[in-house]
Amino acid sequence: MAKPAPQLLADYFTSMLVLSSAFKFSPVVGQRYYLYRMNEEWTLSLIAPLEWSDERRQAYVGKCELHADMTWTLNPSEDLAERESAVSALADFHEAFVAKLQADVPLEEVLPTYVARFDYYQRLFASALSRSLRSLMTMGGQLSINAYEWLEKSPRNPLRLVERG
Repeated sequence: MAKPAPQLLADYFTSMLVLSSAFKFSPVVGQRYYLYRMNEEWTLSLIAPLEWSDERRQAYVGKCELHADMTWTLNPSEDLAERESAVSALADFHEAFVAKLQADVPLEEVLPTYVARFDYYQRLFASALSRSLRSLMTMGGQLSINAYEWLEKSPRNPLRLVERG
């Protein structure tokens, strides 16, 4: 099913955030995962925050889920806004995401068909995300729209981008 532009871009942002994290397993659609920001690195884990040490609980960013369309959602932890280092890292990621989209090319040309710095599973799922987003854009008649035009339809606050709705 086609998605409105703001939702599609939010899904792209959130999915790239999750896929840029370190993980060494093949994610499964519908499974619950947990995103952490620790030692200046994003990490996706199968282990819930209550099953970790206090240090790891403090690094908890939110609960993630992979959907059938290969997009990810992130349900931020309730206290995320209070943790400056995680919010700052999220803002930095958002800034890099926005910089990538400030191009005079269609959005489909900046989708992650191959990301060399990603490990195997991240690369595999980024490619699947790209195909899925391109398909959603085709269904919604949103192909050939410049990437910077998509930004105009997007919230500027990265915390708002990861909210599903």
